[in-house]
Amino acid sequence: MNITINSGDGFYSGRGGCLSRLMILSIAVMVGAWLLPGIDVSSFWAVLLTALVIAILDNLLRPILIVVTLPVTAITLGLFLFVINAVIIVTASAIVDGFYVKNFGSALLFSFVLMGVNYLLEMPNKYLDRKDFVEKKNDDTDDEGFTPYEEIKD
Repeated sequence: MNITINSGDGFYSGRGGCLSRLMILSIAVMVGAWLLPGIDVSSFWAVLLTALVIAILDNLLRPILIVVTLPVTAITLGLFLFVINAVIIVTASAIVDGFYVKNFGSALLFSFVLMGVNYLLEMPNKYLDRKDFVEKKNDDTDDEGFTPYEEIKD
């Protein structure tokens, strides 16, 4: 039986993996600032710093917010995660000097744009560097064909 799995040697693994993700997030920030009137980024360095701050907040703050708001997230079937993303974007706007978010609604729309651009830019990674995995046969059987974990002892 052949099963296709990700080998772990893909576009994001290795030394440049974090940098690749940061570049994709930077592109998503630029596209979001270009599309939405309530989002403003003053320079290229502000774009990079915004992407870095959003990535750090997403890794540190988001898990805490998800646990705290778990009942609301479950009731809304996960749609509340966009509100959490908007909170992270507003927080990044408060931290980064050249990144400006007009209001919470703009941050919510910006989170949708970031999600869409990230999805489109990361889609090729799903199909790069795939290897076939062949299922390994277990030859550790006794006389009756059972593995030691399947035997029933009296």
